[in-house]
Amino acid sequence: MTPIATRFVDWDIPELSTLQDSKVYQLRKQLNEGVPMCRQQKNWLTNSVNSNAYFKRSVPLMGYRFDFSDVLKRFFVKQYGHIAEYYAVDKTALRAFLCGRIDEIIEITD
Repeated sequence: MTPIATRFVDWDIPELSTLQDSKVYQLRKQLNEGVPMCRQQKNWLTNSVNSNAYFKRSVPLMGYRFDFSDVLKRFFVKQYGHIAEYYAVDKTALRAFLCGRIDEIIEITD
């Protein structure tokens, strides 16, 4: 079972219990309980993971790191002649996040 979140800063931050109403906390708790995600949650998670500057497979919130590496897959996307790496729940969520013409999406399996 994945912990809800881990602290990643040195300064004082609020208790984790104060973040129980946040979307990221509720999603991590839902996944820990084995409840599958709906399309809206998959799209939100893909957007949140690829839009933050701190982590590739986690979502930061108020000094805590919510890790979703257990549900994210690695993709290489060829777009406008360049190849970039993204993490997403699935190809549909990745397509919803990306803008413009996509030449190719390749899922990398380890």
